[in-house]
Amino acid sequence: MTANPAPRRGRRPARRPRTRSAAVATGVLITGLFTAPAHARNGTGAGASASPGAPIGTVARTVGDARFEPGPCPKTPEPIAALEGARCGTLTVPENRSRPDSRKITLGVAIVPAKSGNPKPDPIVWLAGGPGDDAVGEAKMAIDGGLNRNRDVIFMSQRGTYSATPRLTCPNIDEFNARATGLVYNAPSTERLHVDATRACREQLASRGADLSAYNDTESAADYADLRAALGVDRWNLFGISYGTHLALIAMSQHPEGIRSVGIDGILPPSTAGSALTWSSAKQGFDGLFKACAEDPACNRRYPDLSATFERLVRALEAKPVTTTVTLPGSRKQVKVVLDGGALVNWLTSATHVAEGVPRSLDELAHGKPQRIAQQWAAGKYSPQAVGRVAHGLVYGVFCSEWTPYETQTQALRGGQDVYPSFPRSVLAQAPQLTSLRPDCDVWNVPAAPRSIRDATRSDIPTLALSGGFDAQTGAANGPYVARTLNRAKVVTVPYEPHVVFATSKCAQKITSSFFDNPAAPDTACLESLDPPEFEIGP
Repeated sequence: MTANPAPRRGRRPARRPRTRSAAVATGVLITGLFTAPAHARNGTGAGASASPGAPIGTVARTVGDARFEPGPCPKTPEPIAALEGARCGTLTVPENRSRPDSRKITLGVAIVPAKSGNPKPDPIVWLAGGPGDDAVGEAKMAIDGGLNRNRDVIFMSQRGTYSATPRLTCPNIDEFNARATGLVYNAPSTERLHVDATRACREQLASRGADLSAYNDTESAADYADLRAALGVDRWNLFGISYGTHLALIAMSQHPEGIRSVGIDGILPPSTAGSALTWSSAKQGFDGLFKACAEDPACNRRYPDLSATFERLVRALEAKPVTTTVTLPGSRKQVKVVLDGGALVNWLTSATHVAEGVPRSLDELAHGKPQRIAQQWAAGKYSPQAVGRVAHGLVYGVFCSEWTPYETQTQALRGGQDVYPSFPRSVLAQAPQLTSLRPDCDVWNVPAAPRSIRDATRSDIPTLALSGGFDAQTGAANGPYVARTLNRAKVVTVPYEPHVVFATSKCAQKITSSFFDNPAAPDTACLESLDPPEFEIGP
């Protein structure tokens, strides 16, 4: 699941601004096309097999119904320097493996070579967030974090995403999400417009011939298994962020062969994914941030009992929304913003990425100054990076076949009531990050996945389960939860960090690198030297 937060303002040297977020495409996750200036090597022709010592991705190869073909690097919205020198191409697979007459689709592949002159033989495969984000577009995050220190890193666009063909993006949904910041978040009229946008997206994609029932984790996991075979790789490692952890856990269940180890960061368990889980995650992340403020003398003195302030504001805004006008950062455009209880909950879910300013922002709102929060709420939705990049066809393919069939509306509502019993029902009816999920899935109309998709992943594959103490999108409790059935799992929570710690914490990057070097004993010593954020203290 994915957000587009502003850079952190703290002075802690161990942090770096997030290069991109991990925000749910339905409301929280997140233009022009460029061909990345990478130089692909040509393959050796149809039916060629990888020769010993040939770099991964330099040989064309067909295995079963899948074919890898070396070629130009996938298109990305902006040039990505991390892809310079990458070996690239495409993987062609059936759109729907259950149908003999299925059409073929192509997935963009980019392989960034290891920096080491003597790389390890088992590469790392990057599984992107979302659902609906493009792995190739996240190459900067992976390479900036040093993931290719001594291993090649493989990026493949999951089916339907930006650098795949067909591309199942729907800018109309992104554009509506921006306009919706000027509407009452929880109003029935807003939901009707939301569902109208989803229906229009579905009709558009179906009219192009897309088999929308084929965009799900089962097909995607098979795509990656086919990629390993087509590249001639004996063993590899998986590293998934946010929704990519959901896919990684399913791959471990359905295609464990050839997987040496798995890192999962910002964990979303397939067995519990849904509205109730997002409420639990939000509460964990909010409480982690509020606790850090309470333990900081200056923050606690200036902003006491933030949790109570937040809950009071949610109730007050739901009863009487606040409307204001803000200027979007980096432009002169002014937009109307309506803040009600649901909007505030969803703002805070992503604002944990800029935790240092949250106490001051909540205090200003409590004293009649909504501009800081309103500007942040609108800026993420109106950002060019939030339009036309998320593959909504994959978003709803996963949500509507794997989540909503196995969570009732009553269970979803109870998930909110259990953690925030004081919230009005209208707020609880819209789970964080999953606005209008059930009516959206009604119009998306894809078959339910087999119930086994909800089974807990059981595996002996060494696994690193990473979480952030401030993660309000996939709570830190998900780490111990998945580890119950992963016999060789190491659970690590990095304090004071938001969703996807690899993107913001050098400590998390060190732990990840050490894990892939030695899955049995990752080095977590850096956790002992981490400091809490320096909270902004207003006048």
